[in-house]
Amino acid sequence: MLFRVAIALTFGFALRPSAAPATPPSQGAAGEYSKHLGALSKLSIAVAQAMPTDQYDFRPHAESMTFGQLMSHIATTNYQFCAGLRDSDTPSLPSPTDKDGVVKFLNDSFGYCSEAISKLTEEQLTKPHNSPDGTLPGREVLLAMYIHVAHHRGQAEIYLRDEGIRPPGYMI
Repeated sequence: MLFRVAIALTFGFALRPSAAPATPPSQGAAGEYSKHLGALSKLSIAVAQAMPTDQYDFRPHAESMTFGQLMSHIATTNYQFCAGLRDSDTPSLPSPTDKDGVVKFLNDSFGYCSEAISKLTEEQLTKPHNSPDGTLPGREVLLAMYIHVAHHRGQAEIYLRDEGIRPPGYMI
């Protein structure tokens, strides 16, 4: 019995949460999320720019989105995820169909998210927010958004390959 108590106490102390290291003031509570958003943004925009203008209507299958629609879908949901993190309504969004308009829309969506994410506090990262995936804690909203972007950007890279275009290399 004494052995069990000793083990329980040992593990109890070992598993006790310790004080989290202080986040550098320049990064804020969401510093790592901001850093990774930058890489996500650069690669996504590079993929959008890699498709020639005359191929923005390309779709690999009749039931698939066109390349332009796919890129616009990423932008739209970026706004939805980040408006949720701001606890606000999604702003009025454009509906571009041309390459320049879609690339600008995508770039602007990452800018909107960058501003929102860089200002997140620890409380906002923990509390629930509305998102396209339902009500989730802030960290889960960010994770869902990053997964969503990566998923559809991966699809877009296949569209590029179907058209004989080598996708941009991974960027950090």
